[in-house]
Amino acid sequence: MITIRLVCVGQLKEEFWKQARDEYKKRLSRYCKLQIVQIDDLGGDDKDAILQKEGEKILKNISGKAFLMAIEGKQYSSPQFSQLLQQSSQTNSTLTFVIGSSYGVSDQVKSTLPDQISFGKATFPHNLAQIMLLEQIYRAFKIQNGESYHK
Repeated sequence: MITIRLVCVGQLKEEFWKQARDEYKKRLSRYCKLQIVQIDDLGGDDKDAILQKEGEKILKNISGKAFLMAIEGKQYSSPQFSQLLQQSSQTNSTLTFVIGSSYGVSDQVKSTLPDQISFGKATFPHNLAQIMLLEQIYRAFKIQNGESYHK
């Protein structure tokens, strides 16, 4: 069974985000092993120092094939995203997805993770981005297995 790993800067604080995450964890359990690593959002005024420290923690938590969630990344339809996951899982037992902080990620993280995925040009709160990513991963598995899923 493939391992899907989410490395996210920031914690889900509100209960409704946690409930959504837990629902997708439950749904995904029949398709993959899901690991969610939440790195503390450092905050503060020195953006470069914060990005550097967060970047070091992000890179320590990367395993397998990794993708960076970024506005400037490539956009995929749900079927295309499903195909990307399927192709990537043929040669990797772990797929890692990184969601940075409100500041983004360091240049080192960007250069280490050239495969970038975007949900579009709009900016989303990081909590919502995490739930959207989980939903798209779940949808991808449903597509791969020929199972129906609402549109």
